Amino acid sequence: MCLAIPGKVVSVDEGVGRIAKVEFGGITRTASLDLVPEAGVGDYVLVHVGFAISKIDEEEAHKTLEALQTLANLQDELEPEESDAAVKRS
Repeated sequence: MCLAIPGKVVSVDEGVGRIAKVEFGGITRTASLDLVPEAGVGDYVLVHVGFAISKIDEEEAHKTLEALQTLANLQDELEPEESDAAVKRS
């Protein structure tokens, strides 16, 4: 399954292409903003495989992050042994 994850743009490097640092619930990763040239620092974007694919509003981003966290919590409750094994492998 492929998901686009919402994140907040915290910085933009205008070097070769537009590369941003995007925060996803406390984790920061780099993503290309080339497909969303209107996005800038403080905006929320949907990121899929390292590329921001659209700009979204802050409220929608928070709703999506909460829904993803709820799904993760449910998975932990339904499959605790599998989640524990994944932690041990990492």
